[in-house]
Amino acid sequence: MTELKTADSFTEFVREVEPRLKNALVAAFGTEVGMEATHDALAIAWERWDQIREKDNPAGYLFGIGRNRARRRLGRWAVFPVPPVAREPWVEPALPGSLRRLSERQRLAVLLLHGYDWTHAEVAELMGVSVSTVQQHAARGMAKLQRMMGVDL
Repeated sequence: MTELKTADSFTEFVREVEPRLKNALVAAFGTEVGMEATHDALAIAWERWDQIREKDNPAGYLFGIGRNRARRRLGRWAVFPVPPVAREPWVEPALPGSLRRLSERQRLAVLLLHGYDWTHAEVAELMGVSVSTVQQHAARGMAKLQRMMGVDL
């Protein structure tokens, strides 16, 4: 019976956390690497579920695991390839390249807040930082994007 309770609690956790974890890792590392990192983190969560579910911030812990896995895969390669304009006509052509030049934390804050409509508190929890730190990363990231793309607001 204990194994069933463990499986049920893990399934409930995954339903709640997986979409946010995937969005964050894809925002930080691109689609392919972000998806692989999400799967890796969830596989580790299943293996260590008894330990991970006791953590103060299990989603943030898994984000850290996924981030480390993604960084190992990428090495020093660029994380945001420029999508072909024909496949993504709604994307400002300069945006992917500009996003690539932001720091990882700035890119994560900007994409999760503005691309996925996360709250500052949700991003802060996932990143393991304060809300004011997320606000700073987002503000600096948006300012850099505006300068790089020549946009005045």
